[in-house]
Formats: sequence, structure tokens, C-alpha cells
Amino acid sequence: MTQHEPQGREPKLKLCSDEASDAILTIPNAISFVRLCLVPVFLALLFSGNDLGAAVLFALAAGTDFIDGQIARRTNAVSKLGQVLDPVVDRALMVTAVISLLLVGRLPLWVIVLVLVRDLGLLVAGAWALSRWRVRVPVAFAGKLATTFMFVGFTGLLLNVPQVPGLGLVDIAWLPGFSGEPCSWGIWFIYAGLCISCGVTARYAVEGVRALRAAMAMA
Repeated sequence: MTQHEPQGREPKLKLCSDEASDAILTIPNAISFVRLCLVPVFLALLFSGNDLGAAVLFALAAGTDFIDGQIARRTNAVSKLGQVLDPVVDRALMVTAVISLLLVGRLPLWVIVLVLVRDLGLLVAGAWALSRWRVRVPVAFAGKLATTFMFVGFTGLLLNVPQVPGLGLVDIAWLPGFSGEPCSWGIWFIYAGLCISCGVTARYAVEGVRALRAAMAMA
């Protein structure tokens, strides 16, 4: 397969990765697998009331995303499995965090719905484009930034300390931080991550349509 790059200032849209290998047993893939295995341990700690342990473990699982990516690039160990596994683990951590925080009453329902709808849409659309047309839209830096903000926010809500005063702008319970009730500092990172992720989703949609058109033209 060849790589198609549109003319002008349009972003790179890959029909496949020439640099990615078919290797499965790589260090980055092993790290991603360990991150995935930490999810049930994190849930066990949270629902047993160990907020500190849950927050530390979640931060560890989220933070090692940067490590496996750096190892893959610096050691030329980028694999096709890793390109799929890494974002899947990120999404698994994201979904697990929002649902568990909803169950313990620290995150409003609308945030969970927004995150789940976005992530499910990206996973389904990405899997279909890859399997049907061999099209993969590269992960944008802004997308990683949004994920980082969200993970920091989730860690803050898991710790649940210190509480900070609300702005008192509205009298709506499902807008923590904007109401007058004290809330975790992590909610502001979540709001920032949501704003960035909405913009990134729109960008992915535009780039995905362009990549599919290019793939169809080459078929």
C-alpha cells in the first residue's frame, strides 16, 4: 500500500502505515496490555473506598500512555497492533473512569453521555474505515492534549480533595464548579478536556471524509 498526501495545506491522511510492523510481542504493546489489566484493579480499589489507591493506580495507567508511545517511536517499534491497541486502552480507561465516577456520585450524567457517545462514535467509525478502506486518520496532538486534561481531571475527582469553592454563577447541581457548591479541582480539567475534544472530533470527521474520498478514488 502507498501513502496518500493531499495537495496544499491539508493534513496528512494515511491509507496505511509504511513504518508500522506486524510485530505483536513488543515492549510498547506489553505496556499497553499491562495498562489494560490495571483497569479492574482500579475499579476494585475505588469501590472498596480506597480513593487514594484508585487515584494513584489510574494516574499510573494513564501516564504510561506517554511512555509506551515514546518507546515505540525511539526504538522503531511502532506496530500495527500498537496503533490499534493504544487508543483502545485510552478509551477503555476513559469509559471506565466516567462510569465509575458517575456511580460514586462525583460526575454528572451529561459528561458521561458526551464522552461515551464521542468515544463510541470514533471507535466504530475508525474500525470501519480501517477494515473497509484501509484508512487511518493519524491521532492529532490536540487529541492527546484533550485526553491528558481529562485524565488529570479524573484523577482529581478520584482523590476528591481538596475541594474548591464553586463560582456561584448558576443554581444547577449538574454543573459542578459553576454552582455555589464546593467541588473537586479536577472538574475544571474535565471541562477543558471536553472543549478541546469537541474541536478535535470535528477535525477527525473532516479528515476522515477526505481520507475516505481519497481511498475511494484510488480503488
